[in-house]
Amino acid sequence: MSAEAADREAATSSRPCTPPQTSWFEFVLEEALLEQHLQKPSPDPPPVQLIVQFLEQASKPSVNEQNQVQPPPDNKRNRILKLLALKVAAHLKWDLDVLEKSLSVPVLNMLLNELLCISKVPPGTKHVDVDLSSLPPTTAMAIILYNRWAIRTIVQSSFPVKQVKPGPPQLNVMNQMQQEKELTENILKVLKEQAADSILVLEGALKLNKDLYVHTIRTLDLLAMEPGMVNGETESSTAGLKISAEEIQCQVCYDLGAIYFQQGSTNVAVHEKAKEKFFKTKELIAKNGSSSLHFTIDEERLAGYCQACEVLTSSSDDAFQQATPYSQIHSCMKSGNCQDLVKIFLEDNLTLSLPEQFRQSVLRELFQKAQQGNDALDEVCFKVCVCNTVCDVLQGRTIDIQFCQLFLKPSKEKIDFLLEVCSGSINLENASEALKRKMAAFLKNLCLGMEDLQFVFMISSHELFIKLLKDDERKLLIDQMRKRSPRINLCTKPVTSFYDIPASASVNIGQLEHQLILSVDPWRIRQILIELHGMTSERQFWTISNKWEVPNVYGNVILGIKDSLTRDLVYILMAKGLHCSAIKDFVHAKQLFAACLELVTEFSPKLRQVMLNEMLLLDIYTHEAGAGASGERPPSDLISRVRGYLEMRVPDIPLRQVIAEECVAFLLNWCENEYLTMQVPLPLVQTNPYVKLGQLLAATCKELPGPKESRRTAKDLWEVVVQICSVSNQHKRGNDGRVSLIKHRESTLGIMYRYNTLFFLPLQEPLVLTTILSLFVKLHNVREDIVNDIAAEHISIWPSSIPNLQSVDFEAVAVTVKELVSYALTINANNHFWLIIQADIYFATNQYSAALHYYLQAGAVCSDFFNKMVPPDVYTDQVIKRMIKCCSLLNCHTQVAILCQFLREVDYKTAFKALQEQNSHDAMDSYYEYIWDVTILEYLTYLHHKRGETDKRQIAIKAIGQTELNASNPEEVLQLAAQRRKKKFLQAMAKLYF
Repeated sequence: MSAEAADREAATSSRPCTPPQTSWFEFVLEEALLEQHLQKPSPDPPPVQLIVQFLEQASKPSVNEQNQVQPPPDNKRNRILKLLALKVAAHLKWDLDVLEKSLSVPVLNMLLNELLCISKVPPGTKHVDVDLSSLPPTTAMAIILYNRWAIRTIVQSSFPVKQVKPGPPQLNVMNQMQQEKELTENILKVLKEQAADSILVLEGALKLNKDLYVHTIRTLDLLAMEPGMVNGETESSTAGLKISAEEIQCQVCYDLGAIYFQQGSTNVAVHEKAKEKFFKTKELIAKNGSSSLHFTIDEERLAGYCQACEVLTSSSDDAFQQATPYSQIHSCMKSGNCQDLVKIFLEDNLTLSLPEQFRQSVLRELFQKAQQGNDALDEVCFKVCVCNTVCDVLQGRTIDIQFCQLFLKPSKEKIDFLLEVCSGSINLENASEALKRKMAAFLKNLCLGMEDLQFVFMISSHELFIKLLKDDERKLLIDQMRKRSPRINLCTKPVTSFYDIPASASVNIGQLEHQLILSVDPWRIRQILIELHGMTSERQFWTISNKWEVPNVYGNVILGIKDSLTRDLVYILMAKGLHCSAIKDFVHAKQLFAACLELVTEFSPKLRQVMLNEMLLLDIYTHEAGAGASGERPPSDLISRVRGYLEMRVPDIPLRQVIAEECVAFLLNWCENEYLTMQVPLPLVQTNPYVKLGQLLAATCKELPGPKESRRTAKDLWEVVVQICSVSNQHKRGNDGRVSLIKHRESTLGIMYRYNTLFFLPLQEPLVLTTILSLFVKLHNVREDIVNDIAAEHISIWPSSIPNLQSVDFEAVAVTVKELVSYALTINANNHFWLIIQADIYFATNQYSAALHYYLQAGAVCSDFFNKMVPPDVYTDQVIKRMIKCCSLLNCHTQVAILCQFLREVDYKTAFKALQEQNSHDAMDSYYEYIWDVTILEYLTYLHHKRGETDKRQIAIKAIGQTELNASNPEEVLQLAAQRRKKKFLQAMAKLYF
């Protein structure tokens, strides 16, 4: 029997269990239509899309009589489809630029492998081991084409890709995209492993000094019709499309240059190879002309590559003179030739050839080198910044903040250089009026922003300034400066010897005040204040900045100091220290506090203790932000100082509440439970409410997780919290008729008066946070009208009732629970118990999509994104039922049916009811592969049969027919099948809701 007859018989015998196949007549007709299609001037759809259609049909898997998926058979139908795809590529003259733009990596990989196969390249043979000169022309060309595509794909994968904005989430589309992404990554991995071999193959191709041929539609027809004549015309020197040796060298040189350029980021010497290949490509294009090439080359991109290679490899002085500004700047940066660098920027201000982004990147690199300790670059940074700023002014862009910062302290040298740059950047004879107006406005605003008259006169008397501004504009500028400071008196005529004009007293005072605001050096602050007090005794210099804030409890004491200089100095040192502490600049804060402590020790024991307290708080902040963040315990000295502060009994010392809060939180965070429960003095517990709360929390946490032993301490903490959250009936009501919880509270009811701060101490210890959370969750659940309880860890240790429910403000309790869990998740976003609480809160407030998000996140963090089994204490039956309700209310009824399997006892009633719903917003039958309960699958089969939905019924039958779901299988096999489907379903759900 012939191969054709065997294929026809196999196709006929398998027809009942496979989709209907195309007849041979239809194949012949399809091939004829293809030829007509390719002859059209602008075929629709484009020819390249036909490749995708043909290869998809040829690679479609088959299904046997047992409904098992088989790889695509190697029959005549599939061979013809592959041949049609090759013909389309041949029609496009195997132009990789066209193919790469329209075909994905997996499709193009399949196409080129088919080309290798039909070109008689032995499968499994390494291309690097083959001698190209001994192969037939079409075979050698196929190998070159494949390896060119390989290195082009590697280069293309290194470029950033703009992410396509995703549409509405559809599970089947997302799965298809994910499969294609994984397949592309696998192919890229193989190509990168074989990159060195591909480069050697293409280097060998450059040594071939002969023309080659690539398959055309005619040669492909000959191979298909006469398989026995492969050594005849199809492999002769005249078969196929002729590609000249120079054209091959041109394209191969370009592709090799691209891969060498990419590898140059890790090996600079390779840039020389890239330069050689690119310039060879340029030479061949100039010789033959780009129009004669069968394969087009992007000449703009080639020019960019050549320019980049010149920059990266240029070194000689002659090259410096002839190179582009880019390569000159690169050479200056490498050699440290700063003088020439500034000269290049200055010259470019006239030509404006350098882009703004490039200028800014050079300046950023200079600033980075200067910050690393190269002080010699400070002047260069300033000069390049001035050149960039003048360039921005001339092009109408805003002035960069770096220029403003560098000009905070102007000097004669800086003004001279600025004027030199301005003069060299504009040709007044040829410049447009718009350019002149921009430069004039810049110089005028510069004058208005300066306080030192010497610098103002330097600018206003410069030749450029006089030419750009008319007389009436200069007079207007002088009037504006007079209004700004009545003591300034400018003459309208340029003054030749303006350096000797002294500044007025008001200008000097303003400059000193400006320096006082900016300085964080205690010694410099003291010197400035001495100078200011020497100039005038009328001012209170602690008031010059509204940013200087000192707590009222301290301000009253400091402002009581009689000596005005000492008062200003103490106030400013403390205000600046508190500001530095707030912005986490702990080094400067410590210097300022130490100077202030040294100063007040001489005359005020009260302020001395205040500064000691503030330095203690600063040390706590410093440890928590530094060593404490990595889990290192604080030094014993710091713990002793914290205890000492809490036990302090010095009368009339102003105390900040935040210090007590931080000290108690510090002891709780570092598990100093023994001290808080056993060693803290009793009077301190009775007088300091924060210590009382810390003691109760420490005692409760210390006895966890034993519920019996911890019930007494838990009950004490419970009673205190209930008292704090209770309101008095004797209080006045607000305009809305509700009793205020925070502001109006009887002092005898609770141990604290500020509800806000009580439960928002800066706690970070997970056990303490969990304890407080579970307490408030329990208090929230005690309400009689509560419908949906919130679950929490250790919730059983708390009492289950409150004698006087009406006295508790449950609205404030609910707000507290939300705020507490939000704060806790900032400390540890992967605590699954806290995530379940957050999900329960969203569930209770009817935010079902958000609830599902957090339920799924809780499962993901404790199961390595569902690769392991979610612990049963996380996904309890209550959690699963809430997830079911969320999906039901979101109209995702198939998800409901699948989740019903997760319960200890499968809820068939809910599952069947959900599957009866026809208006479902989820992927429906795409989810059937995640169902492992045979009863549900049988019901689905019956349901679709009843509705006449044949396609969906087939999907359900396919799912139920999988051997691993056979009821006769061992229990371990059934559990493994269920676990695998759970994992895939939960991962699919996570992709939808994350």
